[in-house]
Amino acid sequence: MTIATTLTLYVARRFLSATFAMLAGLTLLVALFDFIELLRRATTRPDATFWLVASIAGLRLPYVALQILPFAILLGGILAFWRLTRSSELVVARAAGISAWGFLSGPLAVALLFGILGTTAVSPLSSVMLARAERLDYAYLRNTAGLTAIAGGRLWLRQADRGLDLQGVAIISGRPVASRPGDRVAGFEMTDVSLWRLAANDRPLARIEAPRARLLPGRWELQDSIAFNADRSAGPRQTLFFPTDLTPNRIEDSFASPDTLSFWALPGFIAVLEAAGFSAVRHQLHFQSLLAMPVLAAAMALLAAGFSMRPSRRGGVAQMIAAGVAAGFALFVLDKITSEFGEAGTLPVELAAWAPTIAGLLLALALLLHLEDG
Repeated sequence: MTIATTLTLYVARRFLSATFAMLAGLTLLVALFDFIELLRRATTRPDATFWLVASIAGLRLPYVALQILPFAILLGGILAFWRLTRSSELVVARAAGISAWGFLSGPLAVALLFGILGTTAVSPLSSVMLARAERLDYAYLRNTAGLTAIAGGRLWLRQADRGLDLQGVAIISGRPVASRPGDRVAGFEMTDVSLWRLAANDRPLARIEAPRARLLPGRWELQDSIAFNADRSAGPRQTLFFPTDLTPNRIEDSFASPDTLSFWALPGFIAVLEAAGFSAVRHQLHFQSLLAMPVLAAAMALLAAGFSMRPSRRGGVAQMIAAGVAAGFALFVLDKITSEFGEAGTLPVELAAWAPTIAGLLLALALLLHLEDG
């Protein structure tokens, strides 16, 4: 029992060091290419200094590390297990009667820890820093600035209509008033505003036209507006107030990348989006992917073991390692494909997010069962 425990801890340490080194190396490599791309875009921007570009690239580091984490576990695990197999340490351990399932518990625990920390700790940090990086990017490196570039300058919003039955909705369209790029201001204004009120059966009830609308806490202020009833009769020109649950931050976040939201904030924000009438599919998919990350990390660790623990005397070690790397990239492609189907509504969100994880886990278990018991 003591020998098995000591071996498990030893393998776990080797796995941890190799994975951490691979994660740091791959993150810095990808960040370098990202930095070069940002420098290329900054050449036509006189306000974009070298230190600003470096700041944007640095703020994106946690996001890059989170995206690379599963592949770092796979490649680090392959490297660690291949070294242990080449030095015959694992061969001797298995010849001594220690099962692979025993000493793999240590690396499996390390991989789970990486995944849990990535979901619960790195994700909140990454969301805050990535949001800051995107605001700087919009302000200094892009031609457009956030919401003003949507749908030819017009913004379309959908919300519940409290003035009708519980199923009523209101659709608001207008041109956002541009503020300083990248800043989230306390107020939100639109010009050339149209507001449609619809009943539960999509029957139009009223239309409001206003040259300007301002979002106040809990309500829209429609200035100098005209209300048209269902019979197209027009009311007097006046300032109207329309209740809403929307806020400037919620409007901007609904169009922002889900990666800019913390794992802990996603469930509440998804509920707010759905109540306001926005589509929350991307945010649900991102949340489920974060939930699946610890299991995916464990699957990558087992996959690395399955592809790299073959004794070198049997030959074909290079082919096995290459097959492991290819399997990792195949899972990456599968993840992208299922994500696209999930966003399109073809697949349920849970299936789209968990399918690559389950596929990798089943493949890894099949390889290890063949290696250990086959």
